[in-house]
Amino acid sequence: MSGRTALVTGGGRGIGRAIALGLAADGHDVAITWHRDDEAARATAAEIDAVGRRSLVVRADVAEPTDCAAAVAMVEDAFGPIGILVANAGVASRGRTVADTDPEEVLRLFRTHALGAMVTAKHVLDGMRTLERGDVVFISSVATTHMPPNSAPYTMAKAAMEALAWTLAKEERRHGIHVNVVAPGLVATEMGRRLVKGMMGVTEISELDAGSPFGHVCTPEEVADVVDRKSTRLNSSHITISYAVFCLK
Repeated sequence: MSGRTALVTGGGRGIGRAIALGLAADGHDVAITWHRDDEAARATAAEIDAVGRRSLVVRADVAEPTDCAAAVAMVEDAFGPIGILVANAGVASRGRTVADTDPEEVLRLFRTHALGAMVTAKHVLDGMRTLERGDVVFISSVATTHMPPNSAPYTMAKAAMEALAWTLAKEERRHGIHVNVVAPGLVATEMGRRLVKGMMGVTEISELDAGSPFGHVCTPEEVADVVDRKSTRLNSSHITISYAVFCLK
């Protein structure tokens, strides 16, 4: 299933970067969106080019529906229909209790994790339906299972994203589109470090290695490997929703 066009939102850093590079290594052209770090996005694109695949860097705030639509249009104009969409872009919550949470924070996370994923998927579908196979992968979190304290905006937004995935899978199966949720535990990224600092007061994420599965905090590359298996290596049988919890080393 190589040779398709992939779009990875938030693909310049962290999990998104690892996913983008993994898809490129598997033979796909990869477009990535970024919102805050142009330098990181350009560096990731250069690595995609270095393995002989085409890259495209698009500035887009996925919390803004018009940005989502424009990003998809730019990718399709450059590379044609998108065969793989990875809805990865996300932001952390501030680690406050429900009593102390500003409703605006909840809205901000919903717009990024749930609305942004929905609008991006919406605009990808017309082109994806013309392909032999399409894959949509939503990057969620094991937080939707554990529902830890001081995380309501984040867990609410990710749970909404998962509801979207279940619905989309049932709607698009007849078009040959596979929909998966990849829900890792804590991952050693900038966002992961902010989460544990805000929710647990932990300043060095490596302090949590001993209590993590397989003795280390999950890496972005381990999450990318799961995404890669879901979107490029499965046979023609339909898989709707599956979860990859923690790390698979």
